[in-house]
Amino acid sequence: MKFNEENPPREFKVGLDNQIVIKDCGTIHMKPDEQITFVTGDGKEYDVARKDWGFYATPSMNGRLKNFGFKTALVKNSNGMFYIMLVEKQKVEVFKRYLMNEKNSLVKWLDNV
Repeated sequence: MKFNEENPPREFKVGLDNQIVIKDCGTIHMKPDEQITFVTGDGKEYDVARKDWGFYATPSMNGRLKNFGFKTALVKNSNGMFYIMLVEKQKVEVFKRYLMNEKNSLVKWLDNV
């Protein structure tokens, strides 16, 4: 695994009204069978694993993610693009406001399929 830090982070605006600022902090280069774990301030974990055929983009949605307090959402934006989003269970209402503000729609919760 190799991490190239972007210092200072590259900033760019996104969202319907370009009101959201994203900070690109760097790039991670992974070899097959390497894993990176992202951790929230309160200890929730999210793993990405590299394989020789691509990536496991999420841990098991109805297992590991659910056990760490995430709900998995399939979301469609107003341009017809689809996204997988991980929502902290205690922040579902914040997520719903985000969807409404960005004119996105929840297609399905995937953690209870």
